[in-house]
Amino acid sequence: MSSPSIPFNRPAIVGNELKYIEDALARKQLSGDGHYTALCQDWINEKVGCQASLLTHSCTAALEMAVILADVGPGDEVIMPSYTFVSTANAVVLRGGIPVFVDIREDTLNIDETLVEAAITPRTKAIMTVHYAGVCSELSTLRRIADDYGLWLIEDAAQALGSTYHGQQAGSIGHLSAVSFHETKNITCGEGGALLINDTNLVERAEIIREKGTNRKRFFRGQVDKYSWVDLGSSFLPGELNAAFLMGQLDKFDEITRVRKDVCAQYFSALEHLQESGKTRLPFYPDGCDHNGHLFYMIMPDRSRRTHFIEHMKKDGIMTPFHYVPLHSAPAGRRFSRTHGPMRVTVDLAERLVRLPVFFAIGEESEKVIASVKAYFQKDSGK
Repeated sequence: MSSPSIPFNRPAIVGNELKYIEDALARKQLSGDGHYTALCQDWINEKVGCQASLLTHSCTAALEMAVILADVGPGDEVIMPSYTFVSTANAVVLRGGIPVFVDIREDTLNIDETLVEAAITPRTKAIMTVHYAGVCSELSTLRRIADDYGLWLIEDAAQALGSTYHGQQAGSIGHLSAVSFHETKNITCGEGGALLINDTNLVERAEIIREKGTNRKRFFRGQVDKYSWVDLGSSFLPGELNAAFLMGQLDKFDEITRVRKDVCAQYFSALEHLQESGKTRLPFYPDGCDHNGHLFYMIMPDRSRRTHFIEHMKKDGIMTPFHYVPLHSAPAGRRFSRTHGPMRVTVDLAERLVRLPVFFAIGEESEKVIASVKAYFQKDSGK
């Protein structure tokens, strides 16, 4: 099968990635926690304003670390949306915990903060919120609920590095946060992520968990004369070549973000008339929330129209995938989790959402995407 001429995502070298990789090789340390890992972490700390950050080999790893730090154990419950990637729930299930799914908001597709408090039980340990499409959840409400009930607030900010909530960076409001540097994200190193820590009391234990449960970091700082196994942990570090590539991307963060936001704005402007005429729905950006241009979606009238739209775009060589199958309806979701209340909005929107290509090097190809979208709706209107 031939590849689409315009894929959903196309990673790009944007700056000094290869130069930094050569330098990392010259430094003769390819394992984790070297020169470029430190540079990336410093950059994240300054950008987000978190107390500390630890680079990981994936956002999945960062979420798993966050759940360990929150001491989630067998039978503990963690409230989260069902409309998210499996890693959000898996991090809880791996510790013996129970994901408790609540519905999402119709406008932002983020967790409906008005439903969270009613889902709290004596077994609730944390709230995990997901910033869908780089648009922040209602973090002030969620943090207030977490504080009132003595719960952890964990931000799954996989899609949201650089997004803001009333002037505060995504990842800076929860006790713990996770970001992604997967190939499909704005800033990438192929596979990668980071744990963001907003409580200094958690930093030392986070370092231990990340280093296979050993106090190796204390050893290298000269705080102990030998390191040993002291806690739970796993091998969550990325290699230095990944970190070197990532630093090359972080150097160009502002440019990458600007280009992606421009593409999203271009789509919105060109297609807004379709929303006004009720033919589709475009992303919603709440007041006070500045997104990072991560993705652009459309909500089709029904599942059948979405299928026809994807087929139409594919014929034009354009890849337009839908997104998650809601976790509560998946086989493992039915086995390991439970829902609180109906999931009407989640089920409805998951069946109608489709995404348009957004990537740094899309250039004039975005015009072809727009033309194909308009052609579909013209043809659809003639039926």
